Amino acid sequence: MSINENTGSSIKSYISDFVFAGIDGTVTTFAVVSGVEGASLSSAIVLILGFANLLADGFSMAVGNYMGLKSTLEYHQRVRRIEEHSVEKEPELEREEIRNIFKDKGFSGKQLEDAVEIITSDRKIWVDTMMKDELGIIEEQKSPLKGGFVTFFAFNLIGFIPLLSYLISYLIHAYKYQSFTISIILTSIALFIVGSIKGKIVETNWLKSGLGTFILGGIAASIAYLVGYFLKDLVV
Repeated sequence: MSINENTGSSIKSYISDFVFAGIDGTVTTFAVVSGVEGASLSSAIVLILGFANLLADGFSMAVGNYMGLKSTLEYHQRVRRIEEHSVEKEPELEREEIRNIFKDKGFSGKQLEDAVEIITSDRKIWVDTMMKDELGIIEEQKSPLKGGFVTFFAFNLIGFIPLLSYLISYLIHAYKYQSFTISIILTSIALFIVGSIKGKIVETNWLKSGLGTFILGGIAASIAYLVGYFLKDLVV
């Protein structure tokens, strides 16, 4: 794989982090908004719980992504060190493994020997081939720190949309009774757009993906609204 291909794959992975964190942030925040509205609580409560959810859940997701990427990176590095040691200490055995790998790919005769010679003439390519073709490991190109940051940023940026109308209402004392309606409209648009982008990333139908994300977000919000509605009498 070329440097440009690696870079492209890495960037696409960060975009994936952004999109999936954005969807999660939007759905969970809108669920909070809906639950508060169902309980007929004030807009101030919406903002307090909404921002608490954004920062706390966003941080939790970011840390989880960071730790997951870091663990994967450390595992790949450990396996690479083992393979490098094997290539150094048992080159003939490792060369035979390369020969078997390419034999299974359909190489034979001089073509097979040429492939083995080319691969084993470069230590890095040799180890790369062993990791990918023998162990099935495709090394992660993403930075754990960047992955965590992208997750936190997307969760808060897109997840803020359900709160936007409430914040404007609070700041300029307008749209007081339409805040939830405006929030529904803005959140629906955001979920459809981000869901459509998700469809492009995972190479499925963008329209179905957008509608699916919109519907799932609506179901989550409806459940939260009903919970708030039926438990509103608990609020003193």
